[in-house]
Amino acid sequence: MKHRASIFLFLLVFALVLPAQEKADLEAIYRVKQEAFQNSRVMDILMQLTDVHGPRLAGSPRYRAGAEWVQKTLKEWGIEDVRFEPWGQFGRGWENKKYYAAMTEPAYMPLIGAPQAWTASTNGMITGEPIFAALREEADLAKWRGKLAGKIVLVDPPRDIALHEKADARRYTDQDLAGIATAQILPFGRRMAAPGQPRPNFLQMMAFRRKLNDFLREEKAALIIQNGRGDFGTFFTSSGGSRNPKDQQSPPAIVLTAEHYNRIWRLLDRKVPVRIEAEIRNEWYDADQHNFNIVADLPGAGKHKDEIVMIGGHFDTWHAGTGATDNSAGSAVMLEVMRILKKLDLKLDRTVRMALWDAEEQGLLGSRGYVTKHFADRATMKTLPEYDKLSAYYNVDNGGGRIRGIYLQGNDMCRPIFEAWLAPLRDLGAATVTSRNTGGTDHQSFDAVGLPGFQFIQDPLEYDTRTHHTNMDVYDRIPREDMMQMSAVVATLVVHTANREEKLPRKPRPAPRPQQGPMSF
Repeated sequence: MKHRASIFLFLLVFALVLPAQEKADLEAIYRVKQEAFQNSRVMDILMQLTDVHGPRLAGSPRYRAGAEWVQKTLKEWGIEDVRFEPWGQFGRGWENKKYYAAMTEPAYMPLIGAPQAWTASTNGMITGEPIFAALREEADLAKWRGKLAGKIVLVDPPRDIALHEKADARRYTDQDLAGIATAQILPFGRRMAAPGQPRPNFLQMMAFRRKLNDFLREEKAALIIQNGRGDFGTFFTSSGGSRNPKDQQSPPAIVLTAEHYNRIWRLLDRKVPVRIEAEIRNEWYDADQHNFNIVADLPGAGKHKDEIVMIGGHFDTWHAGTGATDNSAGSAVMLEVMRILKKLDLKLDRTVRMALWDAEEQGLLGSRGYVTKHFADRATMKTLPEYDKLSAYYNVDNGGGRIRGIYLQGNDMCRPIFEAWLAPLRDLGAATVTSRNTGGTDHQSFDAVGLPGFQFIQDPLEYDTRTHHTNMDVYDRIPREDMMQMSAVVATLVVHTANREEKLPRKPRPAPRPQQGPMSF
């Protein structure tokens, strides 16, 4: 009798708990997967964003041209509410219009490289014998003062290039994912670095770089040549000067692949005569002329239609490649998600809003500006009416590798929700849910003010070894199957978030954190 009573009590409790559990809309998942895999447009979108409209350095006319293509395309799909939203102050735009560099003696060799962003043009075609001047600290500047006028200057030491005994690309194994899923417990008294808070050594490096640029400009050096990270003809690039309209232009500067830089250095070191010719032409644009986020709405039709689910990724890229993995892939996935939702005409209770962000590469500027204008000021934590209307923000910005799960950013209240929604996608490999934080991209702008902002776990592929901020960040480095999988996973979570009876749970609202000084250019 007691045994029967126990069974009855268990069934009663189970029956009471079951309705509160998260449910997956299996019909919607089936339809999303069919559209994402059978009628995919994601690689067509990616081709437009890379081969046609890449690269898109923040502040450049190519950024605007790409944005206008996005607006036109969304409207062709029947998504009418597409707008460009200014977010704040950025500074001058910049775009490389010509790069040519070659060693002409002792033998001709075209030099694989590119200008550093926000640096000046050469004075037409220049030729000369390069010199090596190691300029690593302030004492070096005094040593070389008065000796660099009109010179082509190598400023970095050579770099050893190791054999590639392991593959550049990799996917997460089950063991890797199990490790990621394990909670990361920090030692007592240690805390994660706040988003957007620069480290002291980074500030010191930037301060010296400003002094170095001023020194080289005063010296009237003709061209600066830097040794790039990477090998196999790959090099990493970034900014070499200031966007601030009040600052003078930094001297012409290019970065070369290590194999070519090392050859020049070895020749100079052995007193073999070397001659280089180069022509760099860069154009500058009025401050904030081409700076805005791209925002598009797919209106909800239910009782929560005034609430929103946001998806996004950054639209700006660096300039040496076409910005494929960073972050045309994320932008293409989010556009494909909007296409899928519109095409299937699924019932959406809440409004789905896509935002493609500007100036992520300069410090999450576009998303931070949007969050401040629409939701809350991180410095004061004074919130706006939309703050209570957002259910969640989903971000893609870790390359072209398929989604393997999601980072909770410490929001463990969302764990059972995501586990239920991802369960039907286990065959796609997207089932890992971890409480860990991940950083470096636009979900942090939302998380910083206490809003549910999430980035996905993605297979690394070649992101850190071959494509991230390099000349090899191009269409050909992205697998088609991974892009379709990402589109299906994101669309599934969006549908469930839009139709959930309640918004996703939130972490406690953070305390105000005054900004540390003015925004840097």
